[in-house]
Amino acid sequence: MRPVSWLKAAVREFEKFPDEVCRQIAFGLDRAAEGGKADNAKPLHGFEGGVFEIAANDRSGTYRTVYAIKIGSDIWVVHAFQKKSVRGIKTPQREIDLIRERIKRLREILR
Repeated sequence: MRPVSWLKAAVREFEKFPDEVCRQIAFGLDRAAEGGKADNAKPLHGFEGGVFEIAANDRSGTYRTVYAIKIGSDIWVVHAFQKKSVRGIKTPQREIDLIRERIKRLREILR
């Protein structure tokens, strides 16, 4: 089983999620740590392999958590956010840019 590590900004946002959403996402992260993939996890398009997004819904909206499996020996949670766009399911570009920047910095730190 691989450890799951969190960037501070990601864990701060995740802690604001509703309890049931947190449970669903934690289950998905546990599956990733065991080497599997949860039903609510999918590869995040536009990134090299190894970056996944877990989505969970409740009455207040859709919540997403992004993790990377190919950075060091840990699974790294790099971003957590509530999707607020009313246009389709596509991840907003500002979120993609933030994820890309966090992964870049994390890779530099862990070299």
